[in-house]
Amino acid sequence: MADVHPSAVIVGDVTLASSVHVGPFCHLDGSLGPVTVGANTRLLHRASIQGPCSIGEGNTLFPGTVLGMAPQDVKFNPNTPGSGLIIGNENVFRESVTIHRGKTPLPTRLGHRNYFMAGSHAGHDCVIGDQNILSNCCMLAGHVEMASGVIMGGGAMVHQFCHIGRNAFIGGLTGVSMDLPPFFMTTGTNIAGSLNVVGMRRSGMAPDQIAVVRWVYQTLARSSLPMPARVNELRSRAGEPLVDEFLAFVTASNRGIMPGFGKKVRGTAAHIS
Repeated sequence: MADVHPSAVIVGDVTLASSVHVGPFCHLDGSLGPVTVGANTRLLHRASIQGPCSIGEGNTLFPGTVLGMAPQDVKFNPNTPGSGLIIGNENVFRESVTIHRGKTPLPTRLGHRNYFMAGSHAGHDCVIGDQNILSNCCMLAGHVEMASGVIMGGGAMVHQFCHIGRNAFIGGLTGVSMDLPPFFMTTGTNIAGSLNVVGMRRSGMAPDQIAVVRWVYQTLARSSLPMPARVNELRSRAGEPLVDEFLAFVTASNRGIMPGFGKKVRGTAAHIS
């Protein structure tokens, strides 16, 4: 049987695994849709969950965490369930983290072993991978897609519908309103001025793989050629796994690929047929 503090409020369709801990003054609301909480998940005091919401095993919700509340959209009726929120295993949500449920046919989704530091936020319909770190007060707007292994410095922000590639690094107090490819690092708002070399090494990438990423970075972010010409340069090495990964990312981009220097450059959208 779950360990539920007497002061916790549980209403509606709520299912708790036997090893779940629910601390003082927590609120679990399954009146709009089901709430399920997996084994060994701990809700410290004053954490809140609203359904539809499914939370996996081994997660930790620190005080003030709010998961599954309605999207911050003036056109969305907060009394409707929407598409809900799905959370994987072993995530940590520090104080006052907020993650909202989806409103499109697909739910907001979060993978495994992510670390959300105090005050960080993920909006409705975000899709977030595994082992990402969002430092204090980071913000993801709605519909952001973030791969795995991404690090965000404190106070960084990502515009809605942006895509963030794996092992990218978003510097503190920087804004992102363009797509940031894998391993790229922001050094200013919409400036991918460097590469996350430390992250690549820590992930076990070989020196020759890092060299490929450096070539891709110079080609995509530092070249003075028009974006279609840069993409053609990448296509000249199609068949190499890392190059193919970048090609897939770039050709799927709708918000444009972030340049490596200067201010936001108009006309850098890289949706190439």
